[in-house]
Amino acid sequence: MLLLLSSLVSCRDDPGDPVRIRIATGSPTAVYHAFGQSLATILNRELPNVRAEVMVTAASVENVRLLNNLDAELGFSQADVLRADPNPDPDPGVVAIARVYDDLLHLVTTADSPIRTLTDLRGRRVSTGAWGSGTDFTVRRLLTVAGLADTQVNRVQLNLDDSVAALRTGEIDAFFFSGGLPVRAIDQFALDNPARIIDLGEWTAPLRRDNREVYVPRDIPRSVYGIEPVTTVANPNLLLVRPDLPDDLVREITRLLMERRSELEDAHPAAGRMSPRSAIVTAPLPLHPGAAAYYRDKKP
Repeated sequence: MLLLLSSLVSCRDDPGDPVRIRIATGSPTAVYHAFGQSLATILNRELPNVRAEVMVTAASVENVRLLNNLDAELGFSQADVLRADPNPDPDPGVVAIARVYDDLLHLVTTADSPIRTLTDLRGRRVSTGAWGSGTDFTVRRLLTVAGLADTQVNRVQLNLDDSVAALRTGEIDAFFFSGGLPVRAIDQFALDNPARIIDLGEWTAPLRRDNREVYVPRDIPRSVYGIEPVTTVANPNLLLVRPDLPDDLVREITRLLMERRSELEDAHPAAGRMSPRSAIVTAPLPLHPGAAAYYRDKKP
C-alpha cells in the first residue's frame, strides 16, 4: 500500500509555482492603470497558474526601467521614450506585444486663466508630469521646440492626481498630462471647475522634425470633456514585455488582449480602439516572437 501511494504521488502532475506577471502601469486615475487592472483580471481568470498583479508607477519611463531591471514582466509605454534603433543582437531589453491606443497630450488650465497658447506659459508655474513619466519626457521636448527654457517656465513635477489638486487650489497655473481619451481625472476636474485645454496642434510638426516621427496631430472633441475642442499632439502607446518570457505564454496573453477587447473597453474606452491590424505597428520595437506568432496566424 505504501508503495502504491508513493507511485500515485509521483505520477501526479506538479503544477509548480505560479507564474508571476507584474504589470507596470501608471497613476491610479489614469488609463494605464485602468487598462492594466482589467488585463490582470482577465489573465488571472483565464490562464491557469498565472498570478497577475498591477504596479502603480510614474508611467512610461519608469515602466521601461522596471522591465529592463527584471522588476516587471509587462508594462505600458509611449513610443517616444523608446530607443529608435533596437539592435536584435544582443536582444533588446524590452519588446512589444501590441500597439494599444494613442496618448493625447493635454495642457489643462482654468477657464479664466490668461494662458491661451503654449508660449503663454512663460513665467507661469506649471506641472510637467511626474519624474519618470512619459508626460514629462514629451513635455521637455515640447518646451524645447517652443523655445521655452527651464528659466522661462517654473516647472514642477507632479503626478496626475497631485496636478489636479494643485490646479484646484491655485498652487499651479496649468498642468500637462498625456493619456488616452478620456482621462478620468481631467474629466472630473472639468465637471467641477470651468476649465480650458490649450490647443497644441501647431507643435506637432516641429516635434516630428526635431525628434522621431512618432508624433501625430489628434483632436480632442467637445464630446470628451464638454469644453472647447482642440487639436493636440498624439503619441502611440505600446504594451511591452520582457523578451525572456516564453513564447507560448506571450502568445496567450496576446490572444486574450485581442479576444477580450470588449471587457477591456469596459474598463476604459481607449482599449476599444485596438485591433489586430493596428496592434502589429509597434515601431520602434519588434514584436515578441509569441505575439508575432499569434498575429501571423490571425493574418490581420
